[in-house]
Amino acid sequence: MREHDGVPGDAFGRFVARLDRLLAPIERAFNLIAALFIFGLMLIGVAQVLGRKLLNMPVFGYIDLIEISMAVFAFMGIAWCERLGGHVRMDLFVARTRGRLRWFAEITGTLVAMFVIAVLTYYGFEHFLRAYEFGDSTIDAEYPIWPSKLVVPVSFGLLWLRLLVHLLGYLRLFVKPEAQPVGVPVIAGMDEIVHHEIKEVVGEEKAAAGGAADA
Repeated sequence: MREHDGVPGDAFGRFVARLDRLLAPIERAFNLIAALFIFGLMLIGVAQVLGRKLLNMPVFGYIDLIEISMAVFAFMGIAWCERLGGHVRMDLFVARTRGRLRWFAEITGTLVAMFVIAVLTYYGFEHFLRAYEFGDSTIDAEYPIWPSKLVVPVSFGLLWLRLLVHLLGYLRLFVKPEAQPVGVPVIAGMDEIVHHEIKEVVGEEKAAAGGAADA
């Protein structure tokens, strides 16, 4: 996938671009939190191994910490990934279409995704409320589970907003197929993918050759 550049000339396009810019820092912050949790779990894992081997003092509730942290790095980055078009797509049909047919297919897929995410958000929030009201906790260390369960509907809610921006962008392109894509991930063609891969390989070879020459 690749992102679009430039400023759209029509009012609706500028509106979609503004929504895209408003969501981007929130999605980036969520993604950063997920990355920091992964890094933190790595440090906790090191402390667990060293503490157990050297001091016979493992981290208290290590397994429970892993369990309740999984929701953070599993869900908080999905909206950012969707913004970049990084999720796995079955686009064998869509990639071969052009004009309104392509954007109609994208609109249909986005509407289905929004419905599924809305259902998951609703029931995810129900599970959070149940855990909060009943005081659910992990088995060993008895850490509260509700913060972890709250992450799921919040992350899905942000993803739903991102899908809404995509939907608006696709609707705009359906009405004006010649318009510049805004607020949607653009599918790169096979020629573009091959060209990008060649540039990466050539760049790495040049960097390696430059390093060898300096040595």
